[in-house]
Amino acid sequence: MDARALRNPYHDYDGNPACAQAFFDSHGRITAEFAQRLSSKISELLAVLENGLRRADPGDATVYTGWAGIALLYLHLHDVFKEESFLHKALDYVSRSLQCLTRRHDVTFLCGDAGPLAVAAVVYSRMQRAQEASDCISRLAQYHKVVVDGSSGLPDELLYGRVGYLYSLVFVNQQLGGDRIPGQFIQQISETVLASGELLSRKFRVQNQSPLMFEWYQEQYVGAAHGLAGIYYFLMQPGFVPAVEHVHRLVKPSVDHVCRLKLPSGNYPPCIGDERDLLVHWCHGSPGVIYMLLQAHKAFGVPQYLEEALQCGEVVWKWGLLKKGYGLCHGAAGNAYAFLALYRQTQDPKHLFRACMFADWCMNYGKHGCRTPDTPFSLFEGLAGTIYFLADILQPFKARFPGFEL
Repeated sequence: MDARALRNPYHDYDGNPACAQAFFDSHGRITAEFAQRLSSKISELLAVLENGLRRADPGDATVYTGWAGIALLYLHLHDVFKEESFLHKALDYVSRSLQCLTRRHDVTFLCGDAGPLAVAAVVYSRMQRAQEASDCISRLAQYHKVVVDGSSGLPDELLYGRVGYLYSLVFVNQQLGGDRIPGQFIQQISETVLASGELLSRKFRVQNQSPLMFEWYQEQYVGAAHGLAGIYYFLMQPGFVPAVEHVHRLVKPSVDHVCRLKLPSGNYPPCIGDERDLLVHWCHGSPGVIYMLLQAHKAFGVPQYLEEALQCGEVVWKWGLLKKGYGLCHGAAGNAYAFLALYRQTQDPKHLFRACMFADWCMNYGKHGCRTPDTPFSLFEGLAGTIYFLADILQPFKARFPGFEL
């Protein structure tokens, strides 16, 4: 695992409040000095981003690597800084995205057409363009039929599958308030995912170990992006699965099965049956599994889940500064969100301190000899995601991993 990470040069939180007073106060509020440093760096990196986007793929509509991801960044910056210019930027980029939708069966927030439509609905709504917002929501809802069709061949995971579409619906409702998307849509998708998981568990004859099982491209992935942890995180959300008994009978023992996959280091393997301890990314490994564990602790109240999540945090602190760079999917910014999630759940300042240290690392963007991503300015692989994270550090209690965390 060391080969993929750079040595963490930071001293850890020592329990003394003075250790963190340059970054935040006893209530978790970021200090004026650190906030100014973050804001200045965000402005500086935005200039680099805008220059770099001139060379971006003009036909990539997606949130993951395309125009909708840049729109989501500017929508987030508008939320944080309340500057109207950011909302106009979001409109510009989401308009580009809507002009190059895939119109294929990719129906997810991150990698399909649902993401651009969901982001556009929110941008139009913020700009008081109600009819255009309503049109986007209608187009988004039209995918529901194919998603709940168990014979459609759709996977269930986040990047290309059912829970990725589910996130799109929840994103619209959370951003716009109320039930712009009917709650029954969300419940029907959750039920379809459960049925799919039960079917595969029976197929692999693992019902006694894990009542649910999922795969993507014939691999039983474990992590947040393609795997079990990401799916279970959604199935444990309050009200998503209408029968609470199903959550206890099907989801909880399946979560326990994931816990048993933990490697000696405290990290998690990329796939069931693959014992290599290589990846400490949001997409594969502890930084993504942590959200499942924290949600399981909320849902079931079992202390072990929080203990396992805290152990994931230790893995991220030790090996989370990646040679792959500073991005969300497989970089330091994405890994740092694990600390913010732990902080919100425990209120332990150690986790906010660690997130601030990772933010300091990200503010030295490009100075550590990391690899240049394939899409160096995108939201999930590149600079846009790092900027998104730096803005989130300004309001740690509101911070959520984009495109995934609720």
